[in-house]
Amino acid sequence: MSIYEDFSALPSNTIAEQLGKKLEQIRLSKNISQADLAKAAGVSRSTMTRIADGKGISLDSFIRVMQALGLANHLAALLPDPSVRPVERAKQAGKQRRRASRKSKVAEPWAWGDDKDDT
Repeated sequence: MSIYEDFSALPSNTIAEQLGKKLEQIRLSKNISQADLAKAAGVSRSTMTRIADGKGISLDSFIRVMQALGLANHLAALLPDPSVRPVERAKQAGKQRRRASRKSKVAEPWAWGDDKDDT
């Protein structure tokens, strides 16, 4: 398993399995038992087993385990920073975006109604 995975083409269950395996590898590298990590994270031992297998990972449990492993700072890397867009920032002149807008539809070309052949 490489350090940087390309998750773009993988189904969600495969991504969950790979994340679970990585958490399991980190747990083992820190020499922490599943029971001890479960207690520190505030989850059940069976939840730890499901996470290690990539089965039924809830976001809450994932975050708790990351925190218990001392990896909470890595959670920010899951999503890009939306404020780092210099061109958009200049256009907005410091205003923060509060809602999304609909994509504009491309208008169909206009034509006269009498362009049809009446044969």
